[in-house]
Amino acid sequence: MDPAAFASPSFDACVQGSSFQPLNPEDVRAYLYKAADFIMDYYTSVESMPVLPDVKPGYLRDELRASPPEHSAPFDVTMKELRTSVVRGMTHWASPSFFAFFPSTNSAAAIAGELIASAMNTVGFTWQAAPAATEMEVLVLDWLAQLLRLPTSFMNRTSVGRGTGGGVILGTTSEAMLVTLVAARDAALRRIASNGMSYITRLTVYATGQTHSTFFKACRLAGFDPANLRSIPTEPETDYGLDPAKLLEIMQVDFDAGLVPTYICATVGTTSSNAVDPVSTVASVAAMFNAWVHVDAAYAGSACICPEFRHHIDGVERVDSISMSPHKWLLTCLDCTCLWVRDTNRLTDALQTNPEYLKNDATESGEVIDLKDMQVGVGRRFRGLKLWMVMRTYGTAKLQQHIRSDVAMAKAFEDLVRADDRFEIVVPRNFALVCFRIRARGTMTEEATDEVNRVLINRLNISRKAYLAHTVVGNRFVLRFAVGSSLQEDRHVRSAWELIKKTTAKIIDGEEIVQ
Repeated sequence: MDPAAFASPSFDACVQGSSFQPLNPEDVRAYLYKAADFIMDYYTSVESMPVLPDVKPGYLRDELRASPPEHSAPFDVTMKELRTSVVRGMTHWASPSFFAFFPSTNSAAAIAGELIASAMNTVGFTWQAAPAATEMEVLVLDWLAQLLRLPTSFMNRTSVGRGTGGGVILGTTSEAMLVTLVAARDAALRRIASNGMSYITRLTVYATGQTHSTFFKACRLAGFDPANLRSIPTEPETDYGLDPAKLLEIMQVDFDAGLVPTYICATVGTTSSNAVDPVSTVASVAAMFNAWVHVDAAYAGSACICPEFRHHIDGVERVDSISMSPHKWLLTCLDCTCLWVRDTNRLTDALQTNPEYLKNDATESGEVIDLKDMQVGVGRRFRGLKLWMVMRTYGTAKLQQHIRSDVAMAKAFEDLVRADDRFEIVVPRNFALVCFRIRARGTMTEEATDEVNRVLINRLNISRKAYLAHTVVGNRFVLRFAVGSSLQEDRHVRSAWELIKKTTAKIIDGEEIVQ
């Protein structure tokens, strides 16, 4: 028998018979056109959708397949399932009726930038792996540093060349906190002449009860003893900002007990109430103990591109690091958190990796920045592109206009609340967050007042006509009204206020709300 009869098919025949081209140019064009149409339809119709979905846990598994499909399907089928099953289960952060949390803003320029970055799909762990991605990130961070009027010590490039400081774009504030905690930890251990981790139980960190909860998670991940995490209570006398006198007292007690004050997290715009910690005086206290100061300006940092809000970060030249998230309020879609440090060596000393397969001439020259050494992981996305496209397309004036418009709408809402004697403003408004509640009436106890406000927010959210969140400030249950969704206009704020008034009237009068 001819052995050729048993020969395997040729390589070319196998390739031809199983041809699969996931980046077929015609498919790319067709799919992206359909995706663009979906996005346009979504943004034009999201206002009419209930801001909160009416679905039960597990609904998507029931509507879509519980097992992965074996065979391909037309892209139109995929898009149909997206429209019919996924969209109806979304909480619509893009809705102009979304007032619950700090906004997750977006823009045409950011969406385009994210799309292009995804298409390029670069993995920019070293400069050589993606020169333009690294250069873009360095450039846009320096641009934003200039808008914030950060000192040149925080910039990657200055008029005289490469500086000692610089920045990196991370995914979230949690990452910014974690990497700076690790850098501060290692610096403190070197300071007390420890070559290992045996003295880590002596290191202490400081924040307030208003500091974002992710900070304490990051402390645990960085190895700090939970017993050495100091959460300092705040009071209405400081508008719930950190009291430097209390900070000094607590740090001194720790120091006298043989502990090592290591890190302070000051917040500009806390999540609960938008409180602002006094950056300059906190830095003064920290300097007495050589402690690292990090400023978390995740939300409110965007406002500081406007001169009238810049004073909130006065003293920043004396801190060690600052972070802010353009994905919250600067029209740049998730994820995009900018971290600047005054001395990048303190960060890279703690985080640098140098495996053989990543060694290259550019890195060895010392003339470039390898951003992998300023983050936890090695791989990294081309995040700088969307931020650059936002800043290049809209310019400083329009970005400032965007911030000022949101603040003006929040002030208008605050004025409406103050004019209605059924309500009270709980903390002074900073930026575009209003914290308010139904005030106690007659013989109502604090517990009863809290319960009335719980009923109010529950009924507002059940209506799905608006979405608000709550917090507890000074042991009082408070409603948070955060203005800033990219599609919000004054009419949406006024519509939400009308809903709040009508719902409150029915609660106070003891009527049932009609669903």
